[in-house]
Amino acid sequence: MDEESSSDDQIGWYSDTAATFGDRIAGAREGLSLSQSDLARKLGIKLKTLRDWENDLSEPRANKLQMMSGVLNVSLVWLLTGEGDGPTDPADDGGSDNPTAEIIGEISELRREMARLVSRMGDLESRLRQRG
Repeated sequence: MDEESSSDDQIGWYSDTAATFGDRIAGAREGLSLSQSDLARKLGIKLKTLRDWENDLSEPRANKLQMMSGVLNVSLVWLLTGEGDGPTDPADDGGSDNPTAEIIGEISELRREMARLVSRMGDLESRLRQRG
């Protein structure tokens, strides 16, 4: 898509209507000013794995998908379909004097914590299956 055909739901190269799963990961990551290396480290995966996800060459397992939605502060449904709670526009934040900013920050932290717990639970389930 060229820049002249931009619409209201597009930020830079990203368009909600044409985005793939990998585009949504990259768009949310860039919206948080995270490098690929930063996100890979937060998710506990190899950089190549994240690049494959962003290039739509492979997809994460459920536990990493849930963890990623928490780290990127987007809903799981949005990551998968593009519908629902996606990245927020930094211009909508309203700055530190916005009374909802604290609540949003707390929700973000809870999502990250939940993602860590889901990942831990996935690891425990794997260990349990191996003992079979």
